[in-house]
This record gives sequence, structure tokens and C-alpha cells, in this order.
Amino acid sequence: MTAPSRLPPKAPIVLPPEGGRGYAMGRLSARFKADEAETHAGYSVSEWLLEPGQPGVGAHSHDANDEIFYVLEGEAEILVGDTWHASPRDTFVRVPAGVTHDFRNRSNARARILNVFIPGGFERQMPAIVEWFAANGEAEA
Repeated sequence: MTAPSRLPPKAPIVLPPEGGRGYAMGRLSARFKADEAETHAGYSVSEWLLEPGQPGVGAHSHDANDEIFYVLEGEAEILVGDTWHASPRDTFVRVPAGVTHDFRNRSNARARILNVFIPGGFERQMPAIVEWFAANGEAEA
């Protein structure tokens, strides 16, 4: 028998297209659909829009978080370790904690990527990321 949870029950989330909390970073934007407050820190879900030629956010890794990327539209490139993978629509990528990764759009059309961050909490970093883009412009390729 499972012990009763002391957390309030999770509420359903139903968002219309373009619903969620948005973050604009020039030619890159993110829209969070669910975050740690709504998932009891279990995960966060966001949609990333990369305009044509967007170089990405820069190679990085997370010590304690896995990430899932699913290309919804267009053709992105996703870095896993030291290899860039061509990632057309419907490509799925799981990046375990500790593995270097990035994403970019070198095509002539917009790319849209769904991202799941496990466990949640990534959205706490978004104000600092937006501030960095405002101060520094586009990320370096």
C-alpha cells in the first residue's frame, strides 16, 4: 500500500495553441506548458521555437537532469556529446544527465522542438537566460 501524499493533487492542464508562459530571446523563444509548481517538481515541459539560422543556446549539460527533445516542426540539429544529429520532424532524442547537448536550426524554415526536463525546475533559470540574451544577443554557433 502506498503512503498518502502530503502534496496537493495535481490539476489537469489544458492549454490552447500558443498557451503557456512565454520567454522571448530574439529569434529564439520558449513557451512553458507545465513546470515544477504544476508537476510537484517531477518535470517541466516547454516548446522552443528557433527561427531560420538560429545557432542555439550553447553546448551545456545538467548534472542531475535528463532531457527529452521531440522535433514538432521543421528540421533542427541536436548535439549529443560531441556529435550533431540532423533532426527532422518527429525525431526523438533523450539526453541523460551529464551529457553535453545543444540544439540549433541551420535550415531556411522555422523549427519547433518540444522539451521535457526531468526532474522539473528548469523554468527557474529562464529569467536569467532571457537577461543574458538581451545583453549578449544571439547565442554563438
